[in-house]
Amino acid sequence: MPNRASAHRTADELSRDLVARGLQAARDAIETEAAAVSALADRLDGVFLEVLTAVARCEGHLVVTGLGKSGLVGRKIAATLASTGTPATFIHAGDALHGDSGAVTSRDLVLALSASGETAEVCAFARMLRERQIPVIAMTGREESTLAQLATYTLDTMVLREADPLNLAPTASTTATLAMGDALACALVVLREFSHQDFAQFHPSGALGKRLSEDEA
Repeated sequence: MPNRASAHRTADELSRDLVARGLQAARDAIETEAAAVSALADRLDGVFLEVLTAVARCEGHLVVTGLGKSGLVGRKIAATLASTGTPATFIHAGDALHGDSGAVTSRDLVLALSASGETAEVCAFARMLRERQIPVIAMTGREESTLAQLATYTLDTMVLREADPLNLAPTASTTATLAMGDALACALVVLREFSHQDFAQFHPSGALGKRLSEDEA
């Protein structure tokens, strides 16, 4: 029977092994997500230009919707767009099915997020919008999905695999979606000729607002 000292050393060795494996998983995750984001650059094709033009010409708001992790990413995309000159807001897909869809008008566009393109609530919301002839931009990893079929435009955010060791948790897919949203926002900054002064008007508080005020002074 092993004594306590040898048993303790075995536990330490196991811990070191787990730490090493964990560190490798972290490195793999970063490399996987970096590759997923890099691959998006080649997909900024004609469809992206159509989306860019549609959003720039939109007379209302770009309404972003999603559920779960995609919903969290959608909130950030909407916030980035709003802070850089594109009127945008977020509506939770579940809430949309319980009355909040009434906030969407015929002057709006809707950006619907779903990695699988099969999220029931997001697809149901998109179907309601289609019946009202409100254009939907799908951001999904499956171009043949239900959401893509319901959408007017589809932005491809497909990833080869998720970044977690189990290939299950939304990681690379959410990062790719966020990056595509940032790409759209950055392109719109140029199209709208959004300036430092415009940005300062939207950010009067916090460290960023203070720095912008000092730059203007």
